[in-house]
Amino acid sequence: MSQILSAFLLGLRQLGDSRVLAILFKSIAASLVLFVIVAVAGWYAFDWAIGALGLSDTLFAGAGVVREALSLLLALAGLWLTWRIVAMAVIQFYADDVVEAVEARFYPEAAGRARTPPLAEQVRASLKAAGRALLANLIALPFAIALLVTGVGTFALFLVVNGVLIGRELQDMVWQRHHGAMGVAAGGGAHPLGKMQRFLLGGITAAMLAIPGVNFLAPLLGAASATHLIHRKDATANAR
Repeated sequence: MSQILSAFLLGLRQLGDSRVLAILFKSIAASLVLFVIVAVAGWYAFDWAIGALGLSDTLFAGAGVVREALSLLLALAGLWLTWRIVAMAVIQFYADDVVEAVEARFYPEAAGRARTPPLAEQVRASLKAAGRALLANLIALPFAIALLVTGVGTFALFLVVNGVLIGRELQDMVWQRHHGAMGVAAGGGAHPLGKMQRFLLGGITAAMLAIPGVNFLAPLLGAASATHLIHRKDATANAR
């Protein structure tokens, strides 16, 4: 756990760097644009679906207002679910920039050995990450609804599901630049970080994504922290 906290503190220290700030502003802007698009599309989709199910304007006086209000509530609930997906998809797209900025400051030798994934690969990775997150959260949704009566069960379930997903995505953001070139490849197989380390990394990031304001910083901090964790493990493996 101390390694995880140390990695996050190092990521936090670098937030003042001009390169990191530029990435942060780009990722926030892109996330907000996508967020608005998803919100508007969701509102219209729910409005159409509820109308198709029978709550049309002619059903009773004020039915249209009720339908629109219900659609808005459902869209807002959906936004809580999709924010993590949108934010992580965006930072996955900018992952190479984040990792490169951290490596340039702390791990210059590793930066020199890294490969730069082509744009098509970055877009593909971003879409795959969003697809996996959407599918996993949709599968978890019925169980989350059932756990609403517990008060904390819904949040805990989404935290676990997204902790596993985000931990893997953050690891792969760094790993795609160095796969096969690090010492951890020999000792760690296909996964440079252990399962618990990945889960803690993803869990902390997922928890930050649920906090207003902090959620804008969470994906970038998570990616920076993953970079520190993997390079430190690589240095330890090479020192043996």
